[in-house]
Amino acid sequence: MTHPESSTPSEGTPNPKRYTVPVLALACLLVMVLPTPDAMRPEAQRLIAITILMAGLWVTQAIPLAATSLLPLVLFPLLGVQTAEMVSRSYINDKVFLYLGGFVIALGIERWNLHRRIALNIVNVVGASPRRLILGFLIATAGLSMWISNTASTLLMLPIALALLKTLQEQSSEGHGMDAGSLAKSLAVPLLLAIAYSASIGGLTTIIGTPTNNQAVGIYEQEIPDAREIAVAQWLAVGVPIGLIYLAVAWFVLTRGLPDTSQHAGTLRGELFQRLKALGSVSTAERRMLTVFTATALLWVFRKPLDVGPIYIPGWSQLAESWFAWLGTTPGAPAVEPTHFVNDSTVAMLMAVALFFIPSGSRSATGQSVALMNWQTAAKLPWDIMLLFGGGFALASAFSSTELSNWLGAALEGPLTGQPLWLIVAVVCLFMTFLTEFTSNVATVSTLLPTLCALCLSLGVDPLLLVVPATMATSCAFMLPIATPPNAIVFGSGLIEVKSMVRYGLVLNLVGIPILTIATYVLVKPIFGIQ
Repeated sequence: MTHPESSTPSEGTPNPKRYTVPVLALACLLVMVLPTPDAMRPEAQRLIAITILMAGLWVTQAIPLAATSLLPLVLFPLLGVQTAEMVSRSYINDKVFLYLGGFVIALGIERWNLHRRIALNIVNVVGASPRRLILGFLIATAGLSMWISNTASTLLMLPIALALLKTLQEQSSEGHGMDAGSLAKSLAVPLLLAIAYSASIGGLTTIIGTPTNNQAVGIYEQEIPDAREIAVAQWLAVGVPIGLIYLAVAWFVLTRGLPDTSQHAGTLRGELFQRLKALGSVSTAERRMLTVFTATALLWVFRKPLDVGPIYIPGWSQLAESWFAWLGTTPGAPAVEPTHFVNDSTVAMLMAVALFFIPSGSRSATGQSVALMNWQTAAKLPWDIMLLFGGGFALASAFSSTELSNWLGAALEGPLTGQPLWLIVAVVCLFMTFLTEFTSNVATVSTLLPTLCALCLSLGVDPLLLVVPATMATSCAFMLPIATPPNAIVFGSGLIEVKSMVRYGLVLNLVGIPILTIATYVLVKPIFGIQ
């Protein structure tokens, strides 16, 4: 399967993107020469022009995403938006290292095949009847996507699903009820869509599940003065219930019309068993990798105190003051709390670096001990995503430094003043959901979240009440193949028509609006302590 960015038109074939860059450049220049609106700084107007250019390039992918993300390093200094030193700082911060560390751990899981064993066991336990099979794939893919990229989890589960469908097609159609061929045909679309949809749903439940969440947290902390820290555990406490509801709705929508049982359930279970058997017994490397993975999750969950209603669990970061006292030093300025010296990125990088030291239990051809991670594997990190983070953070920083966020927030304040909060949340979620059917969700968050933060400050609303549901909404575009990488991957199997994806996806898109709106009141407010 060819990566979208690596594909090029063949010689003599018209390139539909050939005019994209000139048109976007012309639009950028036009915005810069227009009269500056009242109360807007000139550099803010130039920032709008750059934002239009970058958003257009991100949406159309006329040039690679990473190349677009580097434009602030050139255009901001040349156009007087920010100094070269200031814009450079946006490209490396603790949120970038959180994603980097989490991805190294994910690569370690993949290197030793632990992810395949986890997925097959989940599906095998849930069952092999048509409805149970789809439920199993929903749970397995979503569970993996919580910790590894939704693209990776989709690519993992798709071959398993295709193998099961092929096995059914090869069976004879003897006996009563649905024959194997009919069952395979009925299962194909809902089974493959289950993989795509649950990959996106699983990603929204954790900060590291998708770059969008990580990007949003970084922008929020950058845009909001004295912003409260969003811990992995807090996002998890909000995201998991929302994800479970989404999975239940997806299962109901995808399994309508499928039988509860099938005479070929034994065949499906046999295929799963054979794949598990082919993996062999659990290796030492898998056990150690699972230990590291579990330890990372626990350190993330229990870093900060968990205070939800009657439940209070102290966090291990509270030991920082005693630790520094034992070291005989008082770190930082008086305004810096000891607990702020360690955050989730520290945990991610600690465990990622530890993988290079922990032996896997196997040896190389020369007899040397092999570590759980090597640089050949770690070099597979998605560096383009790292640059995409940087470009988004650079835009967010410039929106703040030029006061463009405040200007846009003031412009939107009038129409929304006096409107109920639930209506504002619902409209924002609706807009973000359908916008990301055509645009990159990371680019959408990078472009629009600074404005939402400024709007919240203007309306006197806690920004988290919009930031969290709006960010999750960008992961809930289920209608079109271009909406998300998981959608595109399963569509590439050739077994799904666009109209089928639109039919199922439209229902999930619309159902998601009330889910996220209600969750804002039921989950976001109490878990983040918003009055």
